[in-house]
Amino acid sequence: MHGPPYPVAMHLTSAPLVAWGNAWLTGHVGLDDAVDAVERRSGPNLLGTVPASDLPFDSDVPLRAALIQLRGLGLSAFRLALPTWGDPLGLVGPKELNQAAIEAGEGALVQLTDRQMGLVPSVDRRGSSYVGVSWTPYRAEDTRPQVPSLPEAESEMKVTLVQVTQTLEGVDDVASFAPAVHRELGDTGSRGSPPLAHGYPPRAHRVATQAERLSKVVRLADPSGARGLNVHQMNTRADALRRLDAAVRRAMIAAHAAVLQPRGLG
Repeated sequence: MHGPPYPVAMHLTSAPLVAWGNAWLTGHVGLDDAVDAVERRSGPNLLGTVPASDLPFDSDVPLRAALIQLRGLGLSAFRLALPTWGDPLGLVGPKELNQAAIEAGEGALVQLTDRQMGLVPSVDRRGSSYVGVSWTPYRAEDTRPQVPSLPEAESEMKVTLVQVTQTLEGVDDVASFAPAVHRELGDTGSRGSPPLAHGYPPRAHRVATQAERLSKVVRLADPSGARGLNVHQMNTRADALRRLDAAVRRAMIAAHAAVLQPRGLG
């Protein structure tokens, strides 16, 4: 079995690129604003070593220059991928792209005029102080990923949360799980930068914010912190949290795709 019993939420670097890249493509922000917003979250972004000779990049191309080059190739959309082992959510193949994105736990699909490519991030450390993101481009199959609609994903996340909370009523951890959910969803105070960018519909902002907060609950409920549970209780707990994680990832992907939908569908 690869990876943990269920995916552990983490800081995503693909999500800001998708959100602000789409905001730029739809005319809601300028290129400089989009690049600044992405790099405020993750440091300098570079397109790194290219494994496929038919892709239009050399090594270490700064994000701003890379976006300009991609726009010249008909760049029209960014799509978020949040895959795990056994659930390649947001991916379309081939194997090389899927494996790299699954190992990273994230990635982005980039739609060009005559092709689609995948971008997979990794931490870029140079010396004692430089920390940024290096993006590796991969060839991607030219097909749309299967992405739920925003209303569908929001409903699924809410229903799954209720089911998971009910399931955990028979597990000691519910005493801390339920209050953690209420704290995350009920706190309307400042939480740093919002998950999405300018131009996204209000519903998408709401769903992305809730999904981001619930991902923190999943992380805080890591199985390594479950003490005093028998094997059956631990398996029940892990399965419930795995289902919640899947619903949260689907909601996050749907929210990031909402700006690409015709008005009235998101």
